Amino acid sequence: MTTTTPPLRIAMIGTGFMGRMHSQAWNTAPRFFGLPLAPQLTLLVGRRPDATAEAAARWGWADHSLDWREAVGRDDIDVIDICTPGDTHEEIALAALAAGKHVLCEKPLANTVAEAQRMTAAARTASERTGAVAMCGFSYRRTPALALARQLIEEGRIGEIRHVRAQYLQDWLSDPDSPHTWRLDRDRAGTGALGDIGAHSIDTAQWLAGQRITAVSAALRTFVDSRPRRSSVEGLGGSADDASDRLPVTVDDAAAFTARFDGGALGVFEATRMATGRRNANRIEINGDRGSIAFDFERMNELEVYDAAADAAQGFRRVQVTEAQHPYAGAWWPAGHGLGYEHLFTHQAVDVVRAVAGEPTGTPGFAEAAQVQRVLAAVESSAEHDSIRTAVKPDPIEGDLR
Repeated sequence: MTTTTPPLRIAMIGTGFMGRMHSQAWNTAPRFFGLPLAPQLTLLVGRRPDATAEAAARWGWADHSLDWREAVGRDDIDVIDICTPGDTHEEIALAALAAGKHVLCEKPLANTVAEAQRMTAAARTASERTGAVAMCGFSYRRTPALALARQLIEEGRIGEIRHVRAQYLQDWLSDPDSPHTWRLDRDRAGTGALGDIGAHSIDTAQWLAGQRITAVSAALRTFVDSRPRRSSVEGLGGSADDASDRLPVTVDDAAAFTARFDGGALGVFEATRMATGRRNANRIEINGDRGSIAFDFERMNELEVYDAAADAAQGFRRVQVTEAQHPYAGAWWPAGHGLGYEHLFTHQAVDVVRAVAGEPTGTPGFAEAAQVQRVLAAVESSAEHDSIRTAVKPDPIEGDLR
């Protein structure tokens, strides 16, 4: 694409599911949004030579490599986009920040609180030293309906928040013979459904409510303790040739917990990848003393809004979030034409570019992502004590919930 806009040169680490999404986002963002910098797909880093070369050609990356250190060391790279399993996030991010690069890191930020703390400290130092931007990829914040919900809550439309209830329900592991993936290996993923999808619910809830979770009482369950070795990759699940050749599952299949927020709200959370029939039901409802807001990603272009004064006789109103005045939506199609999952990542790329250019769009930063990590750790600790009454408080942190 011919442009006189200064370039922003991207290196992306990872060629899996998130690699596809991020590649499309970097390609699409400048075509629909007026950006102060022009993303350039400069270097793709993978693990397998043939697959990495094929992915680079298909997605439009100018060059490819098998060593992420090359990306960190090159002078013609401005942003490191980390789309790898959680066990590699810290090492890559610390090296990138030390080299003066901007960083976008997929969620959850790390596999442990200690890793997240070191990453947050490095991000703070890099910001002070070079102005580096460090963001975590909680992409659901970029859903227009949720961004609108955030605006309405900030305006006081639902009043004092009393209840937060969030569910993230998937079913891609419902079959006990669905093959093993890195997401089922604690050493690589950190946790299972809790960190993979529950982290999104935690971030969304804290961000919408403008409050932090301070205590939890939790239960974790693993329903299938081994799965067939995967022979080929197809999306999240893949396929297996021999169901008798099994690997151990070392993470949770499902998580459930109650939570207390520092603003007084009570929260109820559930995350599972074994809810038969639920493909990607990322739901949240927030009840205040003046109204409520509800959202389900399976109807991602809709927001349910209830005003206790105006809507008492009719209940929730359905708002179609497809109008030009709605967050992000006006850059795309004519009014009434909906968006899809891939658009969240384009919006995320837009916000990264604008943050690098100095605009206040660089959230969530590593400090907010570290707060999510503390909640994940608190949930695990509570569940480990096997007491529904156990409450574990995350440590206080710096940073806000913008």
